[in-house]
Parts: sequence; structure tokens; C-alpha cells
Amino acid sequence: MTQEELKEFLDAKVEQYNRPDFLSTDPLGIPHRFTKKEDIEISGFLTATIAWGNRKSIINNSERMMELLDNSPFDFVMNHQEKDLENLQGFVHRTFNGEDLRYFIRSLNNIYMQHGGLENVFALKGDTTSLQMSISQFKTIFFELDHQPRTTKHVSDPQKGSAAKRINMFLRWMVRNNNSGVDFGIWDKISPSQLSCPLDVHSGNVARKLGLIQRKQNDGKALAELDVNLRKLDPQDPVKYDFALFGLGVFEKF
Repeated sequence: MTQEELKEFLDAKVEQYNRPDFLSTDPLGIPHRFTKKEDIEISGFLTATIAWGNRKSIINNSERMMELLDNSPFDFVMNHQEKDLENLQGFVHRTFNGEDLRYFIRSLNNIYMQHGGLENVFALKGDTTSLQMSISQFKTIFFELDHQPRTTKHVSDPQKGSAAKRINMFLRWMVRNNNSGVDFGIWDKISPSQLSCPLDVHSGNVARKLGLIQRKQNDGKALAELDVNLRKLDPQDPVKYDFALFGLGVFEKF
């Protein structure tokens, strides 16, 4: 199909899937339980961090995390005592465990106390066209405290070839506008035009079938290829097509 036909097809799919109806079965429903900016950010970041594997398991374990944080994630991050962190030790989601969660809470405290919060860190020295360098820089700041080496695998680094699917998904949640009631649009230091699609097996397979990616691996190079092609379709809001690619892959087995 021509680029015009492809855009028309994908725009229709965005309309179909960019709807709040899907929140009940999507991890994004977790941060939608909060209204305070910092609660949304922290719950969204922690939920996105464990967003791999079975969707029901992701949602259940994200709910468990929020319960462990007394359903007040920002207050817990800022005011926890060491004994509070001990209560997190039993948490596990696949390879992400209580030790990782404890470090994440300590690091988030450091980010809000010393770096002006999550939005500020991702917006530092940002490339005007892409956030991949910002994600890499975020990882450096996130692990500036003493930590177990194993925990670093839970934050991706585009500079090492990763497509950073979960962080790109989190950034979509925070940055894209709230017109449809799905994403939040609570960050204004980053433009939607800078976002990259959360590239996973579903969106990657659909993107290849539509000629948006040639590369076979779902890595940083494939993401760069997808970025270029989605920006041709909508330079201001390229990541809206995440809804189309994901919906076509998961719900329509395209």
C-alpha cells in the first residue's frame, strides 16, 4: 500500500485502540488509580519496569507493589524508614525481586531529593529529536547509589543497543496528551515528537509486515528505523501508532 493508504489504515487503528476501555486489562490502569503527579510517575515507572510476561501477572504484581507502598508511592519513596524497606523483601516478579525493589525505592528518593524528580532527569540535555540518549543518561543517574550489579539489568540502555521498550512505554504514558483519557500528558518538558515506540514482539512483527522495519531483531537499530518511518506518518505524535501496532498484533493477530 502507498504511504497515504498506510497512514489512513493506521490512523483508523489508533482511533480503535486508543480508548480507556482497554485500561482494565492494561498495566497502564495502575497509575490511573492515582491523581497526584508524583504518585502517577512513580507507580507508572514501577509498573512499566515489571511489564514483561503475562499481562494478568504484570497487573497483579503491580497491584501488590502498590499495596507494599501503602498505596501512596510518593509518600513511601520520600518518607520510608529502613524497616519499611524490609517489608519489600518478599516481592518477586519473574527476575525482579525484593532486593531490586528496595534499590528502586532508594534511587527514586535520590532522584526526587537530588535531581528534581523523574521528569527533570529525563528532560536533562535531551536531544530535540529523540530521547534515547536521555534514557541512557537516566540509567547512569539511577544507579549512582551503591547497588547490586544484578539490579542494573532492570533499566535498559539504548547506548548498548537496547530498544528500551519498557522505558519508552513509560515515557509515552507521561508525555502524550490526555485527550483520549489513556496517556497522562503530565510532563511538559518533553515533546511527544521526541518519543519512540515501545518496540516488542507484537509491534515489531506488525511493523515488519507493514514495511516499517526491515531489521529482524527488536533492538535499538530496529527502533531507529521504526522512528524514522513513524515520524513520516505523524512528525508531531509518532508514538500514537503504538496503539495501532500493538492492537493489530495482540487483538487481531495481524
